Amino acid sequence: MNIQTKASRPTLVQLPQRLHHYAFVVKDQEVNRRFFEDVIGLPLVATWCERAYFPDLKREVDYCHTFYGMGDGGALAFFQFEDEATYAEMKPTNPETGTHIALKASRATYDEIVGRLKAAGLAYRETDHGYCQSLYVLSPDGLKLEFTVDPPNVAEIDKMRRADAHSELTRWLAGDRSPNNHVRPH
Repeated sequence: MNIQTKASRPTLVQLPQRLHHYAFVVKDQEVNRRFFEDVIGLPLVATWCERAYFPDLKREVDYCHTFYGMGDGGALAFFQFEDEATYAEMKPTNPETGTHIALKASRATYDEIVGRLKAAGLAYRETDHGYCQSLYVLSPDGLKLEFTVDPPNVAEIDKMRRADAHSELTRWLAGDRSPNNHVRPH
């Protein structure tokens, strides 16, 4: 793969409009539905039952693909396969480690999700990164979800980081590991 430098290639003329969906393999669609719809409050907006050839498996597979709606029209999507063997082959390994999906929320939505998680007796954690307040929770299949609320001065913070994004990456890649998050509370 020939990767060009930032200076040698322009960015897209038009950026992708939004996240269409983020797909994740689950063991049980009903357990997943109860978590995302009943606990978190995202509505189930589509269920597709399909059969398709999966190149990774080298065979046709029956599966159920569900979508939970978000305010911008995007969705979280989930696959449940026809049998345990296919699930075992396709399930994510250690999704809770190093990988997560972050969804921007209003303060009211964030607070409502906290209340829903408390009412369901589910564990979660919160972190104030300075550039956003985050709530982390694991789905029944181990998908780490993050819900974020921007601070009032998010435009100022965004402008600062856009101005030094390349120089900060260059610094990090050169071995300087000093933190640059001066907006994070101590």
